[in-house]
Amino acid sequence: MTNPFEDDNGEYLVLVNDEGQHSLWPSFIDVPAGWRIVKDKDNRAACLAYIDENWTDMRPLSLVRTMEGAAAS
Repeated sequence: MTNPFEDDNGEYLVLVNDEGQHSLWPSFIDVPAGWRIVKDKDNRAACLAYIDENWTDMRPLSLVRTMEGAAAS
């Protein structure tokens, strides 16, 4: 059995959580609590391209906000 997260022929979703973190997610697996779909079913390459284009800051949003607050002080 192949890893469902590494199937080049599979259909995927792109998920994001409240911290702005993105995840490639196999479309046949239920979306876990705390995550929402930001890109509907597509091929693996297209979903990875979406993540590359849209998740440019790997820091969690809570850390970004804390750092911005510290810089403003």
